[in-house]
Parts: sequence; C-alpha cells; structure tokens
Amino acid sequence: MDVSIMNSPRMKSSRLVLFLAGASVILMLMYIHLVREVSELQSSIQSYRAFGSLGLGGSPNGNSVLDPNSLVIIYNRVPKTGSTSFIGLAYDLCSKNKFNVIHMNTSKNAPTLSLTDQMRFVYNISNWVEKKPGIYHGHIAYLDFNRFGVSRQPLYINIIRKPLDRLVSYYYFVRYGDDLRPYLIRKRMGDKMTLDECVAKDHPDCSMNHLWLQVPFFCGHHSDCWVPGSAWALEQAKHNLVHNYFLVGVTEELKDFVAMLEYSLPQMFKGALDLYITGSKSHLRKTVKKVMPSEETIAKLQNTKVWRLENDFYNFALDHFHFLKKKTLYEEEGSGRLLDRGQKFSYEKIKPKKPIGS
Repeated sequence: MDVSIMNSPRMKSSRLVLFLAGASVILMLMYIHLVREVSELQSSIQSYRAFGSLGLGGSPNGNSVLDPNSLVIIYNRVPKTGSTSFIGLAYDLCSKNKFNVIHMNTSKNAPTLSLTDQMRFVYNISNWVEKKPGIYHGHIAYLDFNRFGVSRQPLYINIIRKPLDRLVSYYYFVRYGDDLRPYLIRKRMGDKMTLDECVAKDHPDCSMNHLWLQVPFFCGHHSDCWVPGSAWALEQAKHNLVHNYFLVGVTEELKDFVAMLEYSLPQMFKGALDLYITGSKSHLRKTVKKVMPSEETIAKLQNTKVWRLENDFYNFALDHFHFLKKKTLYEEEGSGRLLDRGQKFSYEKIKPKKPIGS
C-alpha cells in the first residue's frame, strides 16, 4: 500500500474517529458498570439498615449499645387490671418527656395474631424509627421477637390482678360499663344476671375461659397457652415473666409499680409518681356496678384447676415484684414518699490504666 495514502489527512482523520468511537464505547461500558455497582451498593445499604434495625446482619447499632432514644416498650395489657389508669400517665407524660405512645388495636379484640401479622408487628416496631422512643400498648399476648431473628428485644411490662377480682370486674363491666365512658353500650348491657346466678347455672359467661386469661397473656402465641388449666402454659408464663419482662406489677400496688418505672426508666416516666399521686389518673377505672360473689360462688370457683393455676401465677408474680421492690425502693421517714435506694455497685481495679493501643 502506498505510504502516502496511509499518511493522508483523510486516513488520519478516519483513525482518529475510530479511536474516539472505541474510547466512547469503553467509557460507556465503564459508566454502565459504575451505575450498576452504585445501585447495588445503595440496595445493600438499604437492606443493611432495615435488617440492622431488626438486629440482623451484625449491625453496629444492634445490642451493643443501650440507646435511650431507641427504647421501645411493649405493654401487653391484661383486661381489667387497671391498665387504662396506668397508660393514662404515659399519655400525659409523652410530650413533656419526648416519647411516643401508640395503641395497638386488634380485630375483635383477639389477643393472638396470625403468623403474617406477627411478622408485620415485629417489623413495624423494629423499623418505625420516627416513633422511637415509644410505648406500644394493647390487649395482645406476649410475642417473642427472637423467633423472627431479632436480637434487639423491646422491653415488656405488664400489670396483673387477683384472678377472682379481675373476673368480677370483667363480668360486670360488660353489663354496666364504667365511669370512663358511661354512655357506651356494652355487649351485655341490660343483662341483670349476677355472677352468683351465672356460676350456679354454669353459664358460658362465667366459664373457665373468662378466668383463664393472665396465664395465657404471659404464655404467648402457642396453642397450649390457651388451653384452660394447662400446667405447661403456667410454667411458660412464669419463665417469660422472669426472663422476658422488664417489670410486672400488680393492680393492688400500682403506685409502687409507677415509682419503680420512674426511677428505672426516667427518660419516659420522670414525673409519673407525682402525677399518679396528685393527678386525675390516680384512681382506677371503676365499673359502674359490681355485686360481690357469695362465699359459695367463691368456693366453687376456687375449687377449679384454672383458678388454682391462675392464683399460682399471681402469687409468683407478686413475690417477684416484692423482691424487686425491696431492692429498689425505700419509704422516706416522715413523708412516706417512695425513693430510689441509689446505686449500690462501683467499679475498681481497672487495668491497664492507659487505653489499649495508646
């Protein structure tokens, strides 16, 4: 080939065009690859954040740091135990103490959830960052977040009541209502049958299903939890109370329960004790009319396995609450005010004195 042709301006221009075209293709491919890598990285970050807030994937913000601003409390309130009076304190304090209160309502007031709703509930609570710190409350059985791969567990709290007192309160509540919403029509409104008459007739309204409630609420979502008189459910409820609940109080000593929460979780409950003592929420929600059962009715109910197990659980919870209260609170001489005993531990013999790596 003629060398003069190869070195002609037209040929040089053609080679330049080919070179620029090739370079453009290479740059375009590199750009596409870079965009794909950035997109995958963003997806990974989003997944990491989502799973991280669930406690999955080794998030550095998992369980290693106790962050008050991320605190989540679940109050799976047992019906007719004074729960309305207690949660009223939280609603009065939430703006001042800068936390959120969220009521969880279930269809037909069912205390157990489907598996898909359990997953939704766990995911919502773990990822609803805008509502942290927060207290979720509702009539729902205990739910173990560990079953869903969550390492950062919420703090569970609850209140229970003497089994027969709770049954009497519930029985007449659905007939006569209460002083909180006196004009609301209840499902048994107009039914004048007393609890004595109900028990004498073995009527479904006072069956063991209505007495068997506090044990299954603490036992959880296993089917055996809801079998009246299940010894396994009782043991599971006790296990959960000791290992998975931050604090469980009793209706009869609600002021002490409030005091313990204020001193142990001040970021939410600061001021709760004074509010309980002096405020409008210091009384229990009262059923409009109650007829105390006869000795015969009490004896008949206490002769059931369900009552014995429910009462066993109540006494177990009461003993544990008294143990914690004795370690936590003391009564100030003169004023009778409940005060925190203060810190009873210290750190010493800290070595090496220089920070590691310095």
